[in-house]
Amino acid sequence: MVRGSARGQTVAAGKIRVGVFDGHGGSQTCIWETLEALRIDPEIDAGTVTSAQIASGALDGLDVLVIPGGSGSRQYLNLGGRNHERIRRFVAAGGGAVGICAGAYFFSATPGYACLAMNGNRAIDIEHDNRGHGVVRFTLTDEGKALFPELAARAVNYMTYYEGPVFVDAPDAQAYAVLAVMDSDVHEEGGAPAGMTNGKPFFVANGYGKGRVFSSIAHPEATPGMRWMVPRMARWAARKELKPYPERFVRPALFEREILFSAGMLKQEAALFQTLLYGKPEEKTAALDWLESRLSWDAKRWVQGLLHDASPLVRARARRYVENCELTMYAADIEAQ
Repeated sequence: MVRGSARGQTVAAGKIRVGVFDGHGGSQTCIWETLEALRIDPEIDAGTVTSAQIASGALDGLDVLVIPGGSGSRQYLNLGGRNHERIRRFVAAGGGAVGICAGAYFFSATPGYACLAMNGNRAIDIEHDNRGHGVVRFTLTDEGKALFPELAARAVNYMTYYEGPVFVDAPDAQAYAVLAVMDSDVHEEGGAPAGMTNGKPFFVANGYGKGRVFSSIAHPEATPGMRWMVPRMARWAARKELKPYPERFVRPALFEREILFSAGMLKQEAALFQTLLYGKPEEKTAALDWLESRLSWDAKRWVQGLLHDASPLVRARARRYVENCELTMYAADIEAQ
């Protein structure tokens, strides 16, 4: 046994030790889902790590640091300059880093933006970073197919996207590989222009000193059937053997269409929140049908309480929602039903 995980507990020798940053700017849902995704891999010991713990040397006990979704600039501020240098040194010395959405912003080299300049990309059109969200299409490159052979035979794949960065080469960029390309054109919100996201990098991977950085502009941890991609990214970043995952986790065919939330859909989603608060049982179950079919981002937080609804009909439907959407962070709520 060895000491030194992000949580400071004893972990089994040989485990891949992964810390998910938990600080101001990190979305609580993204932190939960990233931890749950990492725990698909029985050889990964995943926990959270805070700014104070990083300042106290927690990176010495990690193989990989994950910066989750939320706000990259707020996470940057919450860490502070001395911790930025600790992260750079950690990766340069051979550590791994994974950035998801805001984490990809965080590792970018975007002029005028709070970031660490570690992945060779700069984000453009950041004035429209609230461009929209939904289920988007992406295509793997040959390098991506080598890392994710489970998807190699598929021409197109789908994943949850939520206002992730639009990447192009950074000035004087270090070398990086594009492992997947965004196919969807997301410009449903915030006055964003068309034609910005499609054709841009979706996954990028690069070396940094002796270490590795993987950046994803989208959210595999929030996509049923695709969560296994997060521990695969961590294994790559840690230079560990890539291992297959059980078929119950690898289900890329769960979503086979693009779902971009329009203004009308957002209005409907907000109305269904009121239904979940005040509706009759039949109305609540119909609302959950609509929300699940569109993989609603916000409903992931709403459904937890419905597992304890007064109506058995609603409780049963909420349980199916949690199971179908792989919201494993609510396992204790299901057990308590």
